[in-house]
Amino acid sequence: MVLSALLGAADPPQLLPAREQMAFTLGFHIILVPFGVAFTFMMLFCQYWALRRDDQQALLLAQRWSKVAAVLFAVGAVTGTVLTFEMGLLWPGLMNRYGSAFGFPFAIEGLFFFLEAIFMAIYIYGWKRLPPWPHFFTGVVVTLAGVGGTASVIAANSWMNQPAGVVVKNGRVVDVIPSRVFFNGAFWWEMVHMLLAAYIVAGFMVAGVYAWGLLKGRRDRYHRLGFLVPFTVAAIAMPLQFIVGDTIARQVFDREPAKFAAIEMVPTTGDHVAETVGGVYIDGKVRYGIPLPDVASILAGFRPSTTIKGFDAIPAAVRPTDAVVSVVHIAFDVMVGTASLLLLLSLWFGWLWWRRREVPMNRWFLRSSAIAGLVALVSLESGWVVTEVGRQPWTVVGLLLTRDAVATQGNLWPLFATVLAIYACVGAGALYVLRTMGRRWSREGTDAVAVPYGPEPTPAMNGRTTGADDA
Repeated sequence: MVLSALLGAADPPQLLPAREQMAFTLGFHIILVPFGVAFTFMMLFCQYWALRRDDQQALLLAQRWSKVAAVLFAVGAVTGTVLTFEMGLLWPGLMNRYGSAFGFPFAIEGLFFFLEAIFMAIYIYGWKRLPPWPHFFTGVVVTLAGVGGTASVIAANSWMNQPAGVVVKNGRVVDVIPSRVFFNGAFWWEMVHMLLAAYIVAGFMVAGVYAWGLLKGRRDRYHRLGFLVPFTVAAIAMPLQFIVGDTIARQVFDREPAKFAAIEMVPTTGDHVAETVGGVYIDGKVRYGIPLPDVASILAGFRPSTTIKGFDAIPAAVRPTDAVVSVVHIAFDVMVGTASLLLLLSLWFGWLWWRRREVPMNRWFLRSSAIAGLVALVSLESGWVVTEVGRQPWTVVGLLLTRDAVATQGNLWPLFATVLAIYACVGAGALYVLRTMGRRWSREGTDAVAVPYGPEPTPAMNGRTTGADDA
């Protein structure tokens, strides 16, 4: 794998498997985060709409989506727990030196996780047992706890990029200011960036399921509403994400010059720096890329004369390797490219909606929407690569090198293999459950299915009783 090229001769042998395992588990877990943050919001929107307008199709969507959210929450609990153990097993240097600071946001995240788990159980259990509005507000707690948990994890991650709130003497932390650790210099923009990404990924992925149904001829109101709600959420978030992303890029330029140099592949400090599209970094030189004159300087400081620090301004001992630079640059290009495609799709949707005020049935639009979720997922993963790999060779920028954070005893490859097997089983099991639920709902249809708070059963329902089990 490409991460093997990131290692140097002086690095401990445990560094490669530790990096591989952390990259895999983070990449897997990040897929589930949007569903805990944004999917539950869309579920609640449908429930709110249903309760205000007596819309049974929207209520049925909310109920079915809540079951999907519960399954994905359970999977996320497993993968998140593994990540917690990995911090101590794989990176004892980090926890020993900076656990008093780094652990604080995770302690807060634990509180939000328990709150989310408790109210998720109440919400699922309460479909047949609670009055409509009290039941709705238990779901609000689920969504808010998901946002809080995500913000806590982002606080820990952003602290590694721009550490603050710690006093270090002789290599050890002697004082911690929790508020400054949590609300560090990178926190707010990274949090907003991640929350918008969650709404974009969840919105496009859920809408893609119903776009496929619309392509198959299922044009009933249930499928149209199932497409319209998540796609609208994603389409609104998409232009906002470009504004936030552009602002973050300039913050990285100001505060993380090494990461910015990797993103733009800048060997030497200077002005009138070109934006390189594609290409790789080999032997300290940019190869095979397409240069756009002055664009990098303009994006960084709004004028061609803006000076960008290159790798010559970074001490050789902590300079990123050529492989790191190539990975970060390519990931950034992929992130921007996929996001641009999603923005165009969002604008296409807005134009079609403005013309007809109904769900677009253009087949090319629906085909594009059906795969938009996968495109959004690629964009999300690429963004995390930029954030994590772009920090190398640091675990905590300026304070702790990654080679000094990793475990130095034992063989980590068997542990990595075990984690791969666990995640394969968990992932396959989740897909099987979701697929089984989808097939059952498809067989049941929507017209004759009783829903909570709905009318009493009719003869057309074949004697069914109203409740969550029928949905």
